[in-house]
Amino acid sequence: MTPPQRRRRHPKEEPPEPVKAAQDERIPERLYVLTGGGEGGERAALDLVTLIVANADAPPPNSQPEQSALLRLCKAPLSVAEISAYLNLPFSVVTVLLTELLAAELVQARAPIVRSALPDRSLLEAVMHGLQKL
Repeated sequence: MTPPQRRRRHPKEEPPEPVKAAQDERIPERLYVLTGGGEGGERAALDLVTLIVANADAPPPNSQPEQSALLRLCKAPLSVAEISAYLNLPFSVVTVLLTELLAAELVQARAPIVRSALPDRSLLEAVMHGLQKL
């Protein structure tokens, strides 16, 4: 004997498939326009963990909406991966936008803090215990 199956009273309606396909076809065109039409210029050497900080308080009036949003996001340091997620853009598109902003000196790229460059925890504990004994 099998248990009875639950049925929803009001099934969710999904949009028809052709609408989704039409939206997906426009995305590559939009990304092509965002990156300047594939000029093929040099890109900045950015990793997913490179930290980006905005130098400017406000975006310039001639900047693209994505660049303006990127500058507003980067008032505090953010990694390139976080920027890509927040803007819902692929990593490659974000690196092109960041390269343009780096060339205009509107943002600054910082290498992430390497874990091995931090002091050893046991050394810090020994210093703390020594200070407590004073």
